[in-house]
Amino acid sequence: MAGILEICQDAAALVATQKPQSLFDTSSQHNAIFLSIARSTLNSLRRFGDWQELTKEGVLKTHANKSVYYIKDFCSDFFCLVHNTIYVKDKTEKVIGALSPQQYMRERYFDLSHVGVKFKIQNGRFVFLSQPEEGLKIVFNYRSANVCYDPTCEFCENPEKDEITKDTDVPLFDEYLVKLGIIWRWYKRNGMPYDEEYNEYQTEVKKQFALGLGVGDIDLGRGYDNRVLEGVIVRGNTENS
Repeated sequence: MAGILEICQDAAALVATQKPQSLFDTSSQHNAIFLSIARSTLNSLRRFGDWQELTKEGVLKTHANKSVYYIKDFCSDFFCLVHNTIYVKDKTEKVIGALSPQQYMRERYFDLSHVGVKFKIQNGRFVFLSQPEEGLKIVFNYRSANVCYDPTCEFCENPEKDEITKDTDVPLFDEYLVKLGIIWRWYKRNGMPYDEEYNEYQTEVKKQFALGLGVGDIDLGRGYDNRVLEGVIVRGNTENS
C-alpha cells in the first residue's frame, strides 16, 4: 500500500500540478493544501458508513453498582456503534437496545416489566436502564475512528491512528478511492469544475462500500431444527442445489 504522500503525488500528476514533496512542510501553502484535502477525504470516508475496514469488536464488562460506562474508557478508538450487534456473551440473552429517548423515559418512569438488558447510547456512554448484574460480558461491533496506520511503527501495540501525521502513513481505505477523493477536492479548492471527478468518486465509494457488506442467510449444511440438509441454502432457499 502507498503512503499518503505518494497518493497525493499521484493525484498531483493527474491534475497537472506540482507534486508535493512533504505534506508537513509548513513553509509551503501548496503542500498544506494537499494535506488539508487528504485529511478531509479520510474524515469523509470514515463518516460514510460502517466500513469493513473500520469495524471492530468491543467488550464491556459490567461492575457492581455501576450503570453508566464511558465507551472511550474501554474502546479508545470508538467512533460509533454498529447497531443490532450487541450481545451478552456469557448468556443466551441478547441485549435489547439501543432504546429511543421516548422508550427509555417510558420504561424508566412507568411501572413496566423489564425484559432483557436495556440501555441507551448518550454522549459516548452506555447508560443502562437498570443496573446490570456484575460480571456480564457484553460484546458489540463498532466503527473505529482510525483512518490510517504507521507502517514504520514495528513494535507499536496499535499502529493505527485517527489522523495522518506522517508522509508515510497508509490509509485504511482503498488507495484508488482515496486518490479520487483528493482529486475532486483539489479541483474544488482551486475553483475549477469538478462534477465529473466528484461523480466518479461517489460511484467508487458506493462500489467499495458494497464489497464489504455481508451476504445474508447462507447455511452450509444444517438447518435450525438439527436436520442435516444436503446442498447449500442461500437467502432462505430450502431447495437442494
